[in-house]
Amino acid sequence: MSRFSEYLAKARRSPSRRPERLPSGTRPTLVYALDGFLGAGSAPRLAASHLLDDDDGEVLASLDVDGYYDYRARRPPMVFDRDRYADYEDPTLQVRLQKDEVGTPYLLLCGPEPDFRWEQFVADVHDVIEEYDVDLSVGIGAVPMGVPHTRPLVITAHGNRKELVDRRNLWSGQLMVPSSAQALLELRLGELGHDAVGYVVHVPHYLAQVEYPSAALALLDAVSQRSGLQFDLEALQLSQAEALVDIEKQIADQDGGAVLAGLEEQYDAFTRGANESLLASDEDLPSGEELGRQFERFLARIDKREQSD
Repeated sequence: MSRFSEYLAKARRSPSRRPERLPSGTRPTLVYALDGFLGAGSAPRLAASHLLDDDDGEVLASLDVDGYYDYRARRPPMVFDRDRYADYEDPTLQVRLQKDEVGTPYLLLCGPEPDFRWEQFVADVHDVIEEYDVDLSVGIGAVPMGVPHTRPLVITAHGNRKELVDRRNLWSGQLMVPSSAQALLELRLGELGHDAVGYVVHVPHYLAQVEYPSAALALLDAVSQRSGLQFDLEALQLSQAEALVDIEKQIADQDGGAVLAGLEEQYDAFTRGANESLLASDEDLPSGEELGRQFERFLARIDKREQSD
């Protein structure tokens, strides 16, 4: 028996406690956004924060962060005020009952990606899905890629049944990729007979370490198209406009136009089908050293500005 099967065999579900805001017969969508490996541009975290700002809903389940979280690798922030520790921001991993713009209920799972006990995490989420009769689970993530911010964002769609994938990806073929807790969740849910899909947005690699609202917008738009949920995205759109102005200014100040033009040419060739991959040949793609020189000061300035704010 696998560890996953053992966890499920030991699981003891509590009696059904459907909240009043979730009418009988409703089969909600579960949206999960984990801050961790698939977190380039802070896109999943920004998306989840935006949804919580719209409706900070009722907590239906609090998962065992103490058992999942590596405190020494990802130390939570703590406030030191002159001569004392004044505040501590403890990590949480919760499932909340939310409502979209037209009052449709859905579940939102957000927080740090588990560092440990992934199979137990899957079993805990499975309990929630069973208890609230979830119809579809939708995961969102982001990874860095050699693409320019001046072109439409590339999104990779996936699902645990082929029929669930609602868009064509720009490339095909089989890859060996590093695993993540949410990727394992999608796989295991398929084995248990629950539908799950996911969207991964590809963030310009020179923006992977800073907040990039455009990526969060792209993810929420994909979730909306797939699930029918309707979100008010005005605040994120304003943040996106401000971020793009700042990016353009920094690139102009640092003479980054040549590097950006190279990325644009590569992207356009790929979308026309001239290149099989966005990983172009050496003569087409600026080297990592060139990109580092062009954007090092840009990232440093953004970091300083965020620390100041």
